[in-house]
Amino acid sequence: MPLHDLQVNIGSMKQIPPRSLEDPIQFIKGVGPRKAILLEKLRLTSIEDCLYFLPFRFEDRTQFKNISQAVIGEYVTLTGEVLNAGTMFMGRRKRVFEVIVQDKTGVIRAKWFRFNETYMKEKFKTGQKIILSGKSTLNKRSGLEIIHPDTEQVSGEDVNSLEIGKIVPVYHVTDGLHLKSMRTIIKNVLDKYLHLIEEFLPNDLIQRHEFISRADALSQSHFPPQGTSLSELDAFKTPAQKRLVFEELFLIQLGLAFRKKHTGEVNTGTPLKTRGELIKRFVKLLPFTLTGAQKRVLSEIMEDLEKEKSMNRLIQGDVGSGKTIVALTALLTAVDNKMQSALMVPTEILAEQHYLNIRPYCESLGIELSLITSALKGKERQSLYENIRTGKTQIIVGTHSLIQKDIQFKNLGLAVVDEQHRFGVLQRDAIGKKGDHPHLLIMTATPIPRSLALTLYGDMDVSLLDEFPPGRKKITTEIFYENRREKAYGILEKQLQQGRQAFVVCPLIEESDVMDLKAAVTVLDFIKDRFPDYVACLIHGKLKKEERQDIMSRFLKNEIQVLVSTTVIEVGIDVPNATAMIIEHAERFGLAQLHQLRGRVGRGAHSSHCLLMAYHPVTEEGQARMKAMQNSGDGFIIAEEDLKIRGPGDFMGTRQSGMPLLKIANLLRDIRVLETARKEAFLLIDQDPDLKAPEHQPLNKAIHRFLGEYLELMQII
Repeated sequence: MPLHDLQVNIGSMKQIPPRSLEDPIQFIKGVGPRKAILLEKLRLTSIEDCLYFLPFRFEDRTQFKNISQAVIGEYVTLTGEVLNAGTMFMGRRKRVFEVIVQDKTGVIRAKWFRFNETYMKEKFKTGQKIILSGKSTLNKRSGLEIIHPDTEQVSGEDVNSLEIGKIVPVYHVTDGLHLKSMRTIIKNVLDKYLHLIEEFLPNDLIQRHEFISRADALSQSHFPPQGTSLSELDAFKTPAQKRLVFEELFLIQLGLAFRKKHTGEVNTGTPLKTRGELIKRFVKLLPFTLTGAQKRVLSEIMEDLEKEKSMNRLIQGDVGSGKTIVALTALLTAVDNKMQSALMVPTEILAEQHYLNIRPYCESLGIELSLITSALKGKERQSLYENIRTGKTQIIVGTHSLIQKDIQFKNLGLAVVDEQHRFGVLQRDAIGKKGDHPHLLIMTATPIPRSLALTLYGDMDVSLLDEFPPGRKKITTEIFYENRREKAYGILEKQLQQGRQAFVVCPLIEESDVMDLKAAVTVLDFIKDRFPDYVACLIHGKLKKEERQDIMSRFLKNEIQVLVSTTVIEVGIDVPNATAMIIEHAERFGLAQLHQLRGRVGRGAHSSHCLLMAYHPVTEEGQARMKAMQNSGDGFIIAEEDLKIRGPGDFMGTRQSGMPLLKIANLLRDIRVLETARKEAFLLIDQDPDLKAPEHQPLNKAIHRFLGEYLELMQII
């Protein structure tokens, strides 16, 4: 029941005695029904929620500075008296709330550009003493100022408060809930419930790593003892913080270790004969030599397929590293063993591209290949479904349509999931249930940073395609703003004059009244006017399958020189003669998406260009993404930058990835702790696979409480 539905007269109730960390936060002193609703917005409904709601930074208020000591550009905490407060105007429309504060050494102005005027006038009264914290800047007209500072009111009774003379925690809050209230609530929670915090890490592990107790770790992570280093606090390197980071990552790794141990015991699959005659014939058809990385990864896959345990392998390979040939070799191995195989991809265009790419090989080898998409209708669909059910169709390529109930395989031996991050956990599980423990090969061209790979796929075997086919040239990436648009299209024109082809990518198909973005249809008109001697065409996901295939076929034959497109060409399009790409409104695209799009050029022997066309205003995050693209062509470096910019939850999509939302640990900052936690977790599960030992019962309970619903998801990643 939502907290706001509870009708409780807290004033008439006695404070209930603490029972467990699952007690509702509403009954803590200083909360009550109204603040409980505000806390719920921060996902804080229980005592345990509050204990793990750690400060995101700290302020050293053990030493206050005078206003005259403020250094421009540096963070400062000072006290002063309010001289004046009120709303002022900058220009005709821009409203600013300004508070002028003075101490014995000078004057400083605090300014807010987003504010509730009634609330602010009530909060700041002339003559009131306040604490002001923020980055000091210099306004040439008005002098020293702080924009949107944190503030606290000071009264005579605050001498022994949580805010004065201490290292003070700073929490995320919501409208109507002040920092001072949040500190008081957390302090009351700790005072009342600290004795109920139980230890769950094994004693030998605590001694080995010299961890402080869990109760002390939680207490000191909120209210650090005197003398704690502010730099260590900000870096999450204090003994208290390190203990909490470790235990969070340790619990996740225990879940992965448990899954790997037990799926290995029960997941018996069908061993396949590898390197058979069909594979030998296929390799002879290839017009190129496999790279060393492809040979190494194929060897790892074949070794897996020969085992009675079903393969569960992840292939990471940057754009253009040759994953398709590796996947096709695995698919053909299943066929060589009289079994069916399936390739599931996220979009119809990618499914069509894979189908067209591998069809010539299948025709030469006498393999029945089918393409299944949602566009199939009537008799054609029923006929294909029947061929799959009877086993006549040996390799099936398709989108999530493959997991529909109507599709029944005769004997699915291997499933390949391409661009796995575009699928939810349940969809990946569904393709595996189409057969009797089929071998599973997951592929991604979105490189995953090591920290995320250990967390998301720590139970999987991982192969890395880290070598490109010989002869690939570097892609030059440049950033252009609207005032240099003509120069960007001049670069594209030079490529066309040399007989090359180009992509122009747009975020929308048609002009939108909601978003002022360059629409593909408008850009197509511009291209036709700008390059009348060349053929330009538009492709997008709303076209019929036959139209899309016809356009791609003509583009591949160089009958179309400029392909204007939406992001449907993000993955799977392979046109070696395409050497230029302009991405309109590049500031609006995600970093991984920009990298994928860039991968559509540079696939041949010619130098290529990726031109990022941006339009003001550009956010800091948008600038960071484009700079990362300009500075590196390495997918793994870009993935690390993407992780820094977006954070781990957004990077993979926490809900669909099956990864718990980390409350304390940071996968970039804490990679070494993660590796230690992983080692300890897998060692413990080896020693006690079911955590049945009496000393491990608190840990067993903690895993289920911490991972909760994710434990179920982890069983099917």
